[in-house]
Amino acid sequence: MPWFSFHFNDFAFSFLSILLEGIPFVLLGSLISGFVDVFVSSERMARILPKSNVAAILLAGLMGLIFPMCECGSVIVIRRFIKKGLPVSAAITYMLGAPIVSPIVAVSTFMAFKGQNPELMTTLRLSLGYGIAVIVGFIVLRIGAARVLQPSILGDESARARPGLRTAAVPSADDFTATIESASFGKKILLAIQSATADFLDVAFFLIIGAGLASVFNTAVNQAVILPFATNLPLAILVLMGLAIGLALCSTTDAFIAATFATFPAEAKLAFLVLGPMLDIKLFWLYGLVFRRRAVLVLALGLFVTIFLICWRIGAIGIWQ
Repeated sequence: MPWFSFHFNDFAFSFLSILLEGIPFVLLGSLISGFVDVFVSSERMARILPKSNVAAILLAGLMGLIFPMCECGSVIVIRRFIKKGLPVSAAITYMLGAPIVSPIVAVSTFMAFKGQNPELMTTLRLSLGYGIAVIVGFIVLRIGAARVLQPSILGDESARARPGLRTAAVPSADDFTATIESASFGKKILLAIQSATADFLDVAFFLIIGAGLASVFNTAVNQAVILPFATNLPLAILVLMGLAIGLALCSTTDAFIAATFATFPAEAKLAFLVLGPMLDIKLFWLYGLVFRRRAVLVLALGLFVTIFLICWRIGAIGIWQ
């Protein structure tokens, strides 16, 4: 059997599965983003957050426990939070941590790994997700927002045309921000929908590209070619990390896929579960909406190397034996 065999029906099924899995969370994130844009002022955001940057980062890594969000939606939400005054270091900590440090993910991981030491897998997954997100937050705090954010995020985006839904009751882009303060409650709802639509269109474009690439990898590549690597721990970790990037699964369901890799060691499955919600094909494109391309590349490389070394070290310790 060839290592690559493309069948349109399989591709279409996989593509629609990923898209239908991700779009609801993108929509939810867009709606949250739109309502934050209109109803949450920068002053209110500043009052909610701890004044200490350190405390803000530590808290942001746990926000997924009370505000769970898929990785797709979290990118949209943190873009709005940054514009409303959330420190970039805390925002990126939430972005990376929330898709893993979540009650939904904890339950799904535990259920998927029944019979495979689910307590240890769930604990390690959430602990590593939190720890890595916090570390990245502290690094961003040290290097500064200007070196990681897109210029449009740093500047005044109200001057940029918004592609969202337009109605007679919604003002143009030039006076969008000014109108919020004097608008009635009903008009604020319309403004929130306009803002949410703009964000949805921005992100859905990149989600479609990522879903297409992931579907080709998922359906056209013969999975049997990776099985010989399962007996070598470093190679096994690298292979499943590569799969996590290529498959672009949702963090609420990826554990059920990881648990089926029976021939692979648990450390490789752990790497799959930690890396996937932080970095995959679609996220690589989505991060570019908020962060500079160089920052995205450095983040991707740093996450890959760090997670690989941690999981390799866990295997050397023999914690699952």
